[in-house]
Amino acid sequence: MIFQWRAHRDSSGKMGSASLIPASWLPSLASPFKGTVKTLVAKPCVKIQRARPLVSVVNKVASAPVTAPSAGLRFRLDNLGPQPGSRKRAKRKGRGIAAGQGASCGFGMRGQKSRSGPGVRKGFEGGQMPLYRRIPKLKGIAGGMHAGLPKYVHVNLRDIENAKFPEGEEVTLETLKEKGVINPSGRERRLPLKILGEGELSKKLTIKARAFSTSAKEKLENAGCSLTVLPGRKKWVKPSVAKNLARAEEYFAKKRAAAATEPASA
Repeated sequence: MIFQWRAHRDSSGKMGSASLIPASWLPSLASPFKGTVKTLVAKPCVKIQRARPLVSVVNKVASAPVTAPSAGLRFRLDNLGPQPGSRKRAKRKGRGIAAGQGASCGFGMRGQKSRSGPGVRKGFEGGQMPLYRRIPKLKGIAGGMHAGLPKYVHVNLRDIENAKFPEGEEVTLETLKEKGVINPSGRERRLPLKILGEGELSKKLTIKARAFSTSAKEKLENAGCSLTVLPGRKKWVKPSVAKNLARAEEYFAKKRAAAATEPASA
């Protein structure tokens, strides 16, 4: 029989004597276990411990050296931290006059930018003409935009002479690319060809280009070369503008014809 110690309290609430009572008298301590205690054998628990590499963590010590993490290092939440000196303390504002940023917190005493809220939009200058509307917007030299960009692919007569074109050969933008005289890229691939007059040409060639310089034109004509000015790309204009230009051209053509007939009649 199994006995259990049970303490008694007297009328004053103090602990009294203890007595042994059988466990069968306690129905609330009954267990649903039906076996015997001898069959309950504790089995050994095998715990496998994996070796983890040591991690040297340096936090908030500026003078201590920082060890570089080795390859295959396992980082965890307990060993992560910023590098020494990478985090600065935030400026404490509104903590009294002695703190340095106490009264107005660096925003001044009065004015639009000292009020609460998002402030003013970017580029706003108080109502006056802002900078992005004051800068020039015209094209070319008047506006200062694209004034220095080249309009032609320039080739000198010296380069054509060194390319060793045969007599009577046609010189164009495509043939100069095949000979390796020019290698335009980017924006220059859409530009036309212009011949410049530096150097001399000793062969009679057929040259086709969009423009010729004055010196190049004289030298090529003296050398007996055939020059062909290729037409440029027409600029699109509105139909109403084109009609006015045609009327102006017709008017000035009549005036030139009248001016030419007046001296003959006189």
